[in-house]
Amino acid sequence: MLKTKISIIGGVGHVGLPLAFSLASKKFDVTSIDVDKKKIEKIKKKVLPFKEKGLKELIKKQDKMSIRFTENYNFIKKSKIVFITLGTPIDEYFNPNFAIFFDNFEKIIPFLRNGQTIILRSTVYPGTTRKIEKILKKKKLKIGLAFCPERISQGNGVKELVNLPQIISASDNKTYNLCAKIFRNLTPNIIKTNFEEAEVTKLFCNTWRYLKFAIANQFYTICKDKNLNFEVIRNAMMYKYDRAKDFPKSGFAAGPCLLKDTMQLSAYSRQLFTFGHSAMLVNETLPEFLINDLKKNKKIYNVKVGILGMAFKANNDDIRDSLAFKLKKKLEYEGCKVYCSDIYLKDRNFVSTKKILNTCKIIFIGCPHDQYKKIKFKKNIKVVDCWGFI
Repeated sequence: MLKTKISIIGGVGHVGLPLAFSLASKKFDVTSIDVDKKKIEKIKKKVLPFKEKGLKELIKKQDKMSIRFTENYNFIKKSKIVFITLGTPIDEYFNPNFAIFFDNFEKIIPFLRNGQTIILRSTVYPGTTRKIEKILKKKKLKIGLAFCPERISQGNGVKELVNLPQIISASDNKTYNLCAKIFRNLTPNIIKTNFEEAEVTKLFCNTWRYLKFAIANQFYTICKDKNLNFEVIRNAMMYKYDRAKDFPKSGFAAGPCLLKDTMQLSAYSRQLFTFGHSAMLVNETLPEFLINDLKKNKKIYNVKVGILGMAFKANNDDIRDSLAFKLKKKLEYEGCKVYCSDIYLKDRNFVSTKKILNTCKIIFIGCPHDQYKKIKFKKNIKVVDCWGFI
């Protein structure tokens, strides 16, 4: 017997799709609504639209689930629960772009009805859930509202949805109990907060990670400047020393959430959160630092330079906000002939790993995919590796 009817807005994205299949596997009747026609067609053909551990097995079983993929918002009317996985982006000045989020929400309103429950799932600027609550009241819609932030890492959503505790903030006890009942099909661990506490918790989670990466990158640049081996120092610092066990490696801190959420927190508390912009300066300027450090001993003008790995994260195919592309632009500005490659990405402008190895005298590790560990670089090739990878 099927359980509650659920619609997921943004249901073929990195947040929505793992959630959709995870809920459908628990006998919920799920409709994923999205404007991305190409991804919808891929999923219907049982093809992964992006790399996600455990998702391939679920996609193959979709015929045995009550799950569908569509662009049609009319399915919202039939749903008891409406998940919204659309977050708040930042603009070119690193400020929250509220217009995009609220414009998307306005498109949903005509399809809502009394008695439904809306669950906001992606990052929102603190105070957004209260504003949505006021909008619903103004429209005279008697709808339960919850903010239940996802905290999954890229590519691990299917696994982490059942392992991570779920934070639930709700407009009333009835809505809270309904959300808890749904999420207990995925995880037994539920944490209750109010709206603002949940919103800030989500920002703190990603900002904390971004700050840790910034500290590692700052230490890395100090070591390079002083001709010290960062990896040797890091290993000495961490060996059997529990208080340093969470110290990350250096490398490009990128992706669609870390910088964005850090800047949202900075906008939320500009005078108090000075660490945010400091972290942004460290992480975002790492590509420039690597180039300037290289230029101390190498002439790079009119030189053929390769970048291995263009995704923002190892063993993944997601290029959103990848700093490897920023590296490419800065190398081109320096007059380099740049060749890019990635084993997980198809791009007509990319070349093979073999061509980079045979063509370029300087090679940057743009993303540390595991397969690159097998490469035996020629002695005359200068490899720039900020990840401690090679």
